[in-house]
Amino acid sequence: MPSIVVACVGDPGVAAGLGKKGTTSDLTLYNTVQGDRQFVFVEPTRFPEKMVALTTALAMAHRCLLVVHGLTRPIAETLATVDLMDLPTTIVRGPSVGDDELRRALKGSRLESEPFLAEDLPHLRETIGAWAAPERPGPVRVPIDHAFQVKGVGAVALGLVAQGRLEAHAKLRLYPTAQTVEVRSIQVHDVDRASAATGERVGVALKGVDARELERGQILAPEGSLVTTHRWRGRDPRPCRYYRGEIAPGGRYHLAVGLDAYPVQVGSVGAPIELTVDRRISAEPGSPGYLLDLSATAGPRIMGRWTLDPVGSE
Repeated sequence: MPSIVVACVGDPGVAAGLGKKGTTSDLTLYNTVQGDRQFVFVEPTRFPEKMVALTTALAMAHRCLLVVHGLTRPIAETLATVDLMDLPTTIVRGPSVGDDELRRALKGSRLESEPFLAEDLPHLRETIGAWAAPERPGPVRVPIDHAFQVKGVGAVALGLVAQGRLEAHAKLRLYPTAQTVEVRSIQVHDVDRASAATGERVGVALKGVDARELERGQILAPEGSLVTTHRWRGRDPRPCRYYRGEIAPGGRYHLAVGLDAYPVQVGSVGAPIELTVDRRISAEPGSPGYLLDLSATAGPRIMGRWTLDPVGSE
């Protein structure tokens, strides 16, 4: 059964009307089945207190529902962040916001051409029911978003099959560590499976690791399929036009890559920008990275987007 993950960002509440509540942390996941498709709706529960909850929810998703009930500062920051991400977005307009008012707020961004829908749950369900996740062939890749220990089973990791097909008993590397783990079993929506396809959300029992060693941002993938290093170059800059600070050489910020964000120091700010992360991270060359200024007190905390290339491999 095909699956699709939808980030529900902006004003909260819509996701709870679209699915049954599941995993809760700084993110809350809601699950439902419509026709022949399974849907997972991800809401960044701890945003705006925790900026990384927003970037993580968007990084997990195939599509975005951007819900606007009023033009508040958190909404402005959400709009600035979604604008930098290549994620098909549908804007859900609450009854207290007019079309003209919202279009003025979106003018000049990629979002001004995205479709608007009124906040009508039956109509939303009908629209969403036609969505499908894109196919992403290649070596299997499962970014981990939650993990826990199960008595009699061992370590269980939760994540989305972002690429390829996950097979039971496969031996995969737990990036960015050097550990190799074995997939003991796979569940999709609590049903045992021999494999899981791109787009499906899985619970994976792992052999060779303890749940205390698992953390968000780690990736299950074949050996040699990702690059691991703490030094990166960022090219093709897309600065956030609303960020009120300046990127300073030697400045310390956070770099959001995949499902987490890491302390980073900026070296040269030319083309390309030089980035040294405080720890080794794993990514495919050409992956997007987002600089965050988590100490900003005015304007959005997202500084911009860069395309990342590794400097060597460790």
